[in-house]
Amino acid sequence: MRVASYNIHKCRGVDGQVRPERIVAVIKELSADLVALQEVDHRIGTRTGLLNPAHIEEETGLKLLVQSDVVDGHGWHGNALLVRGEPLHYHRSRIHLPGIEPRGAVFAELDLGQGRFRVIAVHLGLLRRSRIMQANALLDTFQAMTPMPTIMLGDFNEWRRVRRSALAVLEPVFGSLPVQPSFPSRLPLLPMDRILDWPPGLITNFAIHNTSLARVASDHLPLVADVNLKCTLPSVA
Repeated sequence: MRVASYNIHKCRGVDGQVRPERIVAVIKELSADLVALQEVDHRIGTRTGLLNPAHIEEETGLKLLVQSDVVDGHGWHGNALLVRGEPLHYHRSRIHLPGIEPRGAVFAELDLGQGRFRVIAVHLGLLRRSRIMQANALLDTFQAMTPMPTIMLGDFNEWRRVRRSALAVLEPVFGSLPVQPSFPSRLPLLPMDRILDWPPGLITNFAIHNTSLARVASDHLPLVADVNLKCTLPSVA
């Protein structure tokens, strides 16, 4: 199974143009079975979605799992999920994340035909203090849940790799956090986006999707990784 994370920047490319069809074309390039998207809705006003779910499904075979309570909205605090086909099992919960800015995370239990797993879709805050609180909230919520293979992915807004990283609290559980520079898309220098796994080793072939189209469609490059769900679960500390 292949998963991906992509901050679509409200469909605004680095050329300043808002072109949802260009985002869909990048998603098609990913050839993923599950994609976590960030910034999928208008930020102000009614916060409706910026994508056409029918067009996504026609072009990519991926179905939008709507997280919003707003009519025609897509995401929970901008976080949405795309999955290939109709899930054999799907149950989701949503949490508010602490911090100055309104932020949230989606916890979804899924079975796409290869076994049950959990995905945690996130977009953390711009302030380090907020990110530390948010990482702790994510870890507390995860540890209170039934253990199952878990993928946490999204835009973590954290560029520090080791020293003073707001994500350090996650490492004892999720292991050493793999990093690849994904921002800015034209000349990626900072590892803002992450894909984490529990148990560590669940994901393989972690990489940046760096194509000519992806470099212009958004200010972030997508991340992709392969997932092996046939793993033995340790106990959660």
